[in-house]
Amino acid sequence: MKVLLIAGGWSSEREVSLAAVPGITEGLQELGHTVTFFDLSAGFDSLLATAGEHDFAFILLHGSPGEDGLVQAMLDVAGCPYQGAGPAGSFLALNKACAKQIFRAAGIPTADWEFLPAMPDASWQPKFAYPIFVKANLGGSSLHLGRADTREELDALLQDVLAEGQGALLEPSLKGRDVTCAVIGGEALPPILILPQKGEYFDYESKYADGGAREICPAPISEAATKTMQDYSKRAVEALGLDGVGRVDFILGEDDSLHILEVNTIPGMTKASLVPKAAAAAGMSFAQLLARLMEVGMARKDR
Repeated sequence: MKVLLIAGGWSSEREVSLAAVPGITEGLQELGHTVTFFDLSAGFDSLLATAGEHDFAFILLHGSPGEDGLVQAMLDVAGCPYQGAGPAGSFLALNKACAKQIFRAAGIPTADWEFLPAMPDASWQPKFAYPIFVKANLGGSSLHLGRADTREELDALLQDVLAEGQGALLEPSLKGRDVTCAVIGGEALPPILILPQKGEYFDYESKYADGGAREICPAPISEAATKTMQDYSKRAVEALGLDGVGRVDFILGEDDSLHILEVNTIPGMTKASLVPKAAAAAGMSFAQLLARLMEVGMARKDR
């Protein structure tokens, strides 16, 4: 097939996207596909026409545009199938404050939260005690993420996050370890335990710096916690309408309690990223993982 590899874009996660291009190109070519690299920043005005000339699009975009559903909607117009979620599911998952409402309605435990679309006045007080995590309501890769122990630190983080115009999400700090579970075609892969090595939590440096984190797969956790996490992951992907694909992040407590954080609709896809590691633990090569993602995308088009 002629595959359009859409990457780059203009979000703050552009470089994260581009880092995976060589490996995915190699994997797709190993499968016998012809690959056309398409940098969305340079070619946005020709996306519809170019997509119409290809049999499949592999979207490798993080943040907005990409995970917000815009590119997916345009590909639907062009009649070009793609991997991952459709437009509506993509947008619902990207908006953390919206997704948490859906998780709670689906009976999946998630921490309390507070959404702030703008800087509050001096009389405002957060709903929960410090420490408090502050996140950009849209976006990923742990950009614009921080923990505040005081009101002064909280205000500084809010000013930084709200300057992006995305709104801010506040959550209490949960005691536990970071774990993640990928779902492909409605099937959950082995969970991964993430142990930050350069800080107290899984921030941007821990994700992308050399030696920033240890990632253990399958996660050395109880069988009960594994089964619960896989069940919650499949339910979260279904609740958001993600066509059976997503990577679901949790905090695992010492008592095996789980709290869902978010679902990534286009997770990192370098060969060292989390989903390829989980796929390898399940017996899939990198090329086989790409083939499975394409198979699920083609099945959605057939439906």
